[in-house]
Amino acid sequence: MAGVSNATPAPLPSADRPEVAARLREALLAASFTADGLLELLGAPAYAALARSETVPALRATRGDTPLETLVRLFLLQQPVPHARVAEFLPVRACVESGWLAPAGVDEVAATVDVRPYGGPDGEDWFIVSDLGCAVGGAGGSASGGRQADAAVVLGVGGASTTLAGITVRKPVSAALDLGTGSGIQALHAAQHATRVTATDVNPRALHITALTLALSGAPAADLREGSLFEPLRDDETYDLIVSNPPFVISPGARLTYRDGGMGGDDLCRSVVQGAGERLNDGGFAQFLANWQHVEGEDWQDRIRSWVPRGCDAWIVQREVQDVTQYAELWLRDAGDHRGDPAEYRARYDAWLDEFEARKVKAVGFGWITLRRTKSAEPVITVEEWPHPVEQPLGDTVLAHFERLDHLRTHDDAALLAGRFRLAVEVVQEQVGLPGAEDPEHVVLRQNRGMRRATKVDTVGAGFAGVCDGSLSAGRILDAIAQLVGEDPVLLRDRTPAQIRLLVEQGFLEPAE
Repeated sequence: MAGVSNATPAPLPSADRPEVAARLREALLAASFTADGLLELLGAPAYAALARSETVPALRATRGDTPLETLVRLFLLQQPVPHARVAEFLPVRACVESGWLAPAGVDEVAATVDVRPYGGPDGEDWFIVSDLGCAVGGAGGSASGGRQADAAVVLGVGGASTTLAGITVRKPVSAALDLGTGSGIQALHAAQHATRVTATDVNPRALHITALTLALSGAPAADLREGSLFEPLRDDETYDLIVSNPPFVISPGARLTYRDGGMGGDDLCRSVVQGAGERLNDGGFAQFLANWQHVEGEDWQDRIRSWVPRGCDAWIVQREVQDVTQYAELWLRDAGDHRGDPAEYRARYDAWLDEFEARKVKAVGFGWITLRRTKSAEPVITVEEWPHPVEQPLGDTVLAHFERLDHLRTHDDAALLAGRFRLAVEVVQEQVGLPGAEDPEHVVLRQNRGMRRATKVDTVGAGFAGVCDGSLSAGRILDAIAQLVGEDPVLLRDRTPAQIRLLVEQGFLEPAE
């Protein structure tokens, strides 16, 4: 019968032996146990299959005896390997003494944790440590013999982790905070551009694994604090960057620490967002992944707007919406419930639907929330739905969005027309119409980078954008267009600033100053 395992979690390697972690790191790199090395060894199909918790292709690709094949079987596929063989390229004795490896069978050793190579944004070779069976895929992949994963299991790298890392603004800061650090991937990224990194988690096992991830990746140690969300922080502590991939799943109860927040509905995500405002320094960013409820009779955008703390600009992007049945099935499968007792599965499914029915929830949204602390008397909150493909990393795109907001906020229409703009370099113009027609039916501006937006523009908007190269003011360009189309230039100046503002806000035009 499926259920949360009551087994004692496996012992973890010592976090107080940095010299062993350094020796192990050196050995792994020497054997090309890196993201690039794995891709070359396994090939793209087997490498992609690992992310789906499918290990058969990788097992087939590692039937040889090279150091890299042996390490993949040991640390990613949980296969015991001969002690004598692995001792040729790993400091086995030190790894056993410090708990990275354990004796297994006759003259064999096995890994006590998963170690997944992970490529940093600038080509760094990092390693993400997680519980056995959790280097790839969800917790359902960590169950053995149909048994549910332990409630306090610590997962490795997943799609949500890499999404948050990709959208995070990366600029030098004094202090960064990782709420709910898990395996430490966000803290690892932050350590590259923050003088001081604080990481919190309600699960002490996660804090231990974060320390291992940082040590094995050659990164500075973080200030690790046990507790829920902001609770471990002192009242006077503030940060320049706050990131969190919180346990955002809206579920009936808190079965799995890594994903279920334990608060009613989407209250945990709301608490994270609202609590970040007072913890941000001026100009600081807070960036989260979150789920939110779509409640009958309520505008979901109004719901999310109400979460934004005072004194903060916000950019909220809804990336996906699932009805309540899709949502329940997704997370039941994530936990491996579909592989257990059918009656137990139906009972859990019913509990999810009962919870949603009681709260009048018809769907659940997923997306990104970015806050920026501002001194402006009128913060700007942008809420939008954008389910289309984007190009990661988006950190620079996020930063540029808020910089453009500052420009628009400080320029009234007269100042806007006196300013100069450039068409963003990645923007192309598409014209749609019948072949041979004198004029297109409509013109579309499309971004080939970043958010990859597309927007329809009228003849004036297309002509204006096409001329913007930073040399002429917006007003002078409009006067020239008015002369070409035979329109009153005063009227054209009056009606065009709103369109210019939209093109600037969405990143099609950039201030040239």
